[in-house]
Amino acid sequence: MPSETTDKLKILLKPGSGVLIPGASDALAARLIEDAGFDMLMLTGAGLANRYLGVPDVGLVTATEVADNLAAMREAVSLPILADADTGFGNALNVYRTVRLFERAGADAIQLEDQVFPKRCGHFDGKAVISQAEMVQKIKAAVDARRGCTMILARTDARAVEGLQRALERAVAYRDAGADMIFVEAPQSEQELATIPREVEAVHICNMVFGGKTPLLGRDALAAMGYAGIQYANAALQASMRSMQRVLSHLRARGSLAGAETELISFSERQRLVDHMRYQQMEKRYTWA
Repeated sequence: MPSETTDKLKILLKPGSGVLIPGASDALAARLIEDAGFDMLMLTGAGLANRYLGVPDVGLVTATEVADNLAAMREAVSLPILADADTGFGNALNVYRTVRLFERAGADAIQLEDQVFPKRCGHFDGKAVISQAEMVQKIKAAVDARRGCTMILARTDARAVEGLQRALERAVAYRDAGADMIFVEAPQSEQELATIPREVEAVHICNMVFGGKTPLLGRDALAAMGYAGIQYANAALQASMRSMQRVLSHLRARGSLAGAETELISFSERQRLVDHMRYQQMEKRYTWA
């Protein structure tokens, strides 16, 4: 089941390419990312938990809820999509089903992590990881499950639990188990960020989290270290939440939007971003008279 978007993703993500990967928590955010000119996006699990359920990223979102939102994104945009599958929602058999489910929903790549289920945000304290051997089997199940050329991104959260060296050892094992890409979550210094791609030969992804445990380095520096992709999983969501706070506070205090106009997107621009004109054209085409 090869697809143009998956083929594009394989070309994009090469060591040192430093592709920016903004996160989308819904189809509207995916449209905004595409409109801004990015080459790919990710469906962020943390963002989906926050936006869809109004809860923290502590493993409360289900596989089917992710798949439903993924399908909406796939319908809305033509960019390659990396889908966050958390732990795969259970054991190796759950991973197998999750990969099939997400492939059908339109994922070009699927991210799996080695936390204990239910997981928590990679920048939260108190994480726990499953054994390396169990995660290797989950990766093998993911590789066996895919029917097309869907890429598998293996993430390890072992840095916070077992230290950097063990995280690197896990990264090697996950690569050798068949993962197409590797992601060591939450390195805690610029030196650690540089060590990961230097010590482990692989296609590496990193994650820049505003307010998180990893120093925020620019694209050029991270690409020079060898990173293929740079996730900004929740930058768009954090920005939208901040803007909503400002506008709602203004409205509550003033009783109107007067003075807050610069915080709002125009009505016409809002319609452009959701492709209203195309639906008007379809309506005319299919209207019976």
